[in-house]
Amino acid sequence: MKFSRLAEFFGQLEVTSGRNKMVEVLAEMFKEAQSAEMDKLVYLCQGRLVPFYEPLEFGVGEGLVAEALAKCAGIPKPEIKERFSRKGDFGLVAVEALSHDGTDLDVGEVFDRLKQVATASGAGSVGQKTELLANLLSQMDGEEAKHLLRIVLGKLRLGIGDPTLMDGLSFARVGDKGLRKVLERAYNICSDLGYVAKAFWENGADGLQGITVSVGKPVRPALAERASSAAAIVQRLGYAAVEPKYDGFRCQVHKNGDTVRVFSRNLEDFSDKFPEITGAAGQQIGPRQAIFEGEAISYNPQTGDFYPFQITVQRKRKHGISEMQEKIPLKLVAFDLLFLEGEDYTVRPYAERRQKLQQIIGPGDVLSVTEILETSDAKQVEAFFADKVQRGLEGIVAKRQDAPYQAGARNFNWIKLKRSYQGQLQDTVDCVVIGYWWGRGQRTQFGIGSLLTAVYDPDTDRFHTIARLGTGLTELEWVQMRAALDESKTNEKPLSVEAIVEPDVWVEPKYVIEIQADEITRSPVHTAGRQEGELGFALRFPRMVNFIREDKSPREATTIQEILKMFAAQGKTQAP
Repeated sequence: MKFSRLAEFFGQLEVTSGRNKMVEVLAEMFKEAQSAEMDKLVYLCQGRLVPFYEPLEFGVGEGLVAEALAKCAGIPKPEIKERFSRKGDFGLVAVEALSHDGTDLDVGEVFDRLKQVATASGAGSVGQKTELLANLLSQMDGEEAKHLLRIVLGKLRLGIGDPTLMDGLSFARVGDKGLRKVLERAYNICSDLGYVAKAFWENGADGLQGITVSVGKPVRPALAERASSAAAIVQRLGYAAVEPKYDGFRCQVHKNGDTVRVFSRNLEDFSDKFPEITGAAGQQIGPRQAIFEGEAISYNPQTGDFYPFQITVQRKRKHGISEMQEKIPLKLVAFDLLFLEGEDYTVRPYAERRQKLQQIIGPGDVLSVTEILETSDAKQVEAFFADKVQRGLEGIVAKRQDAPYQAGARNFNWIKLKRSYQGQLQDTVDCVVIGYWWGRGQRTQFGIGSLLTAVYDPDTDRFHTIARLGTGLTELEWVQMRAALDESKTNEKPLSVEAIVEPDVWVEPKYVIEIQADEITRSPVHTAGRQEGELGFALRFPRMVNFIREDKSPREATTIQEILKMFAAQGKTQAP
């Protein structure tokens, strides 16, 4: 496929708001591709060159793009920057600045040359990246350059996520979305949609059966449903295994001989950030190959008490790691085993996985296996829950003893019960920030006064508004929030957002914050759960209780389905 043709498809997606139409456009694009190009096409649609768990970034900023564009367009850099200040999009600047025709580069060649840009490093790498990018732009017309620059700057903004890509793949092969679940299963156990797409295109659905859990490819984490009481847990699960719910970083540890990698719940490589965990895995795990999950949480070395998440999150940094390791040490409390010495343990019952996990973790100060209560007595569950909350933990997670590990799935095999707050709503909601309003009064100095937040609908791959939030942030957090959001602001409503209310500034769905509210109510202005002729849902008196959750991606936010269940669990019906 020519890159110019890919740019045409991106152009169609850019002006398409209906998801079904987007799926059709993607299907047409995939049909025109060679099997050898499928992985590259998917990565480029994701705005990447590798799967999300690989830490390869383009390393290209706006200054470098301005230099490269000026170089190939023959326009002074200050004028390029002035045009960008007016348009707010280097892609649109490229359309205006480049008048030459393209040279019909193949997608594969563009992909390889982008990888050269991304991997340039060391002394003189900025100049090398600039030269490589300028040469590539010189062989493209304005439309091709528009999408290329949006890719390297991380601002492709086509409104498509992984679920939409999988629907497009299914539609291209069988004319409907019927193979979405098969694709999802393969993606959930390898976290590499490009790899899945290529295997699917070469060998159909049967080709996906050969994709199995393997060391080095993170498994997308299993997720828990919510419960409103200990009695509800016992009623649903019967005799269950109940574990503490820690408020730290959920981690997946991959050991392959002397190599240990640690992945976060949203597939970020934390290996360098958490050296005590990688070191302990090498010393405390006897088998040569293993994949296990746990919660990394900071603690006070003098008392042994765990710190809250606001302290633990300070460990997520790229510099000064040794100093932070000394100041805020980590422990990893393991709770599940996914792979051991060539065998996939996700298909085995929870009870067997836990038993084997206890066997493979040797003595040491960093790794341990989580505490457990096995019972069918609601009073015992309630007492266990109360004890954990009193010790400052989030609550508990109850697990079905005979259930396999279902990667990427949220179901009642795992059920969480979190500590209550005042008000009707007894759990927090993870919301995605999709816009903000200018500051008024005392917040004029910050340039931001309230946030528009949304929850996620995995069925439609869309974000739906649920709350306007203006409380819970400190003055410093307002400043930090404004700076973070301005990096992803857009001139119009993002394609992946469903909204009636309109903020002063739209931003791409990127940042997740944790919100507490008094209750969920029906709303005429929010789109979460809104059906034709009906009201949506909103959070009443929302306030932020956790700043940007860097351990969660937008599509790991609370779902509309969860909101509906939480609404029902309030114990009363709201009048429209």
